[in-house]
Formats: sequence, C-alpha cells, structure tokens
Amino acid sequence: MTRDDALSPTIAARRPPGMGGFNLTVLGLEVRRLLRNPRTLIFSMVLPVVFFLIFGLNSDYASLSSGKGNVSAFVMISMALYGAVLATTSGGTMVSIERAAGWSRSLRLTPLSPAAYVVIKMLTALVLGAGSVIAVYAVGAITRTPSMPLYLWVLTGLAVWAGSLVFAAFGLFMGYLLPTENVMQILSFALVLFAFGGGLFIPLSQMSQTFQDIASYTPLYGLNELVHAPLVGEAPSLGAVVNVLAWLAIFTGGAVWRFRRDTVRV
Repeated sequence: MTRDDALSPTIAARRPPGMGGFNLTVLGLEVRRLLRNPRTLIFSMVLPVVFFLIFGLNSDYASLSSGKGNVSAFVMISMALYGAVLATTSGGTMVSIERAAGWSRSLRLTPLSPAAYVVIKMLTALVLGAGSVIAVYAVGAITRTPSMPLYLWVLTGLAVWAGSLVFAAFGLFMGYLLPTENVMQILSFALVLFAFGGGLFIPLSQMSQTFQDIASYTPLYGLNELVHAPLVGEAPSLGAVVNVLAWLAIFTGGAVWRFRRDTVRV
C-alpha cells in the first residue's frame, strides 16, 4: 500500500460537504442569535408602524380609490416595504460586528463556502423582515382603514417580504465594506435616500422629470413598483424587473467578494 492510498480515506472524509456547507442547523443557530437582540427587533418594527400611522390614516386621502383598494392600503404596502428593507439591512450589517471580533476569518477554517455563508445570512435577515411586515399589516388591520381584497393582503405581504431579500444582501455587503462604528449611521441615511428615490414617501410623479430619471436607477425603484403591482392591477414594467435583478446581483456579488477578501489571510 502506498502513502497516497493510506491517506486517501482521510482526504475523502474531509471532503467539503454538499451545498457549500449550507444546512438548516447553521441557519437555525443564526436565527436564534438574531432573536437575542430585542433592540433591533423593536426598532425595525416600530418605525414603519409610526410612519404608517402618520401617512396612511390621513382622512383627506386615505379612503380615495387606488387600483383594487384605497390609498391607505397603498401607503401600508409602502411602509411595510420600508420596514422590511430597514430590518433586513440591519440584519445583514451584523456581520460587521462579527468581523471586528474575528469571527468571519475563523469561518475560513470551516468547510462553509462564501456563497453558502451569504445565503444563510440573507435568509436570517429575512426573519427580521417578516416581523416588520407583520407589524405594519397588523396595525393596518386593527385600524380598518386600508381596504383591498383579502388575497391582496396576503399576496402583497409576501411580495414585500420576499423582495426585501435584495436589502439583506445590501446590508451584508455594506457590513463587510464599512467600519463597524459607522455602518448603521451611513446606511440609515442611504435608506432614506433610496426610499425617496423609490417613491415610498412621495410619489415620483410629483417630482421633477430630472429626479424621476435619476430615481429609476436607485435600488428601491423597481421593488416599489413590483410590490404595488397586485394592488394597482397592472403588470410591472420590464425596467422594474431588471432594476430588482440587477441590484440583487450587485449586492450579492459584492457580499461574496468581500467575504472572500476578508478571509483570504487566514
């Protein structure tokens, strides 16, 4: 028996697991870690609810017709999207704390691949996003002001939740890119700008043509159109779909790139 033959069982036993090391056990541990931070949970749920109470219950326009529902329902979807985006971004940026503690470089010693690690982090952030969507929709139901068919409550809620995956990748990318002490301050400001660019706070039709042209390239523009499409009753434009897919690819690719770079020196 040669030396290579003797080593082959050991090498085979250490072969990287399938799916890059992704498994439900690791995902469950990440979710439990996230839920141990009640401040993030409360902040990501309270702020969008307050915005909905301010903008979504205005008696001057809340009951006006909007597609298959009313304006209050339109605003509720917008605020749920803003809350989900805020929540998933916050969930993604927690990686910056792990970097400061050296945890991300320690992961290099495990068979977990960069792509699998990014997917686990994005799915974990979606748990936080779900809490925000449920909070806004629950308050909307309690006030009984938003009006739309029951299936649209479910469909738009799921669309908002799934669409916030883009910003889970955004938070993860920025968590690797920015210093820990500044990451949330910078991203909170950026998300407000994205919200205006996407038309979440003020309809883009009320802004200048120049701003509308610039806004069509911002990350929330396409997502905002997609989640409102069921209520409006119109199919989303090709530009909106391309906008969402392009930003998802940019943020996910950036997160994988930064993870590889962050762990390369182990």
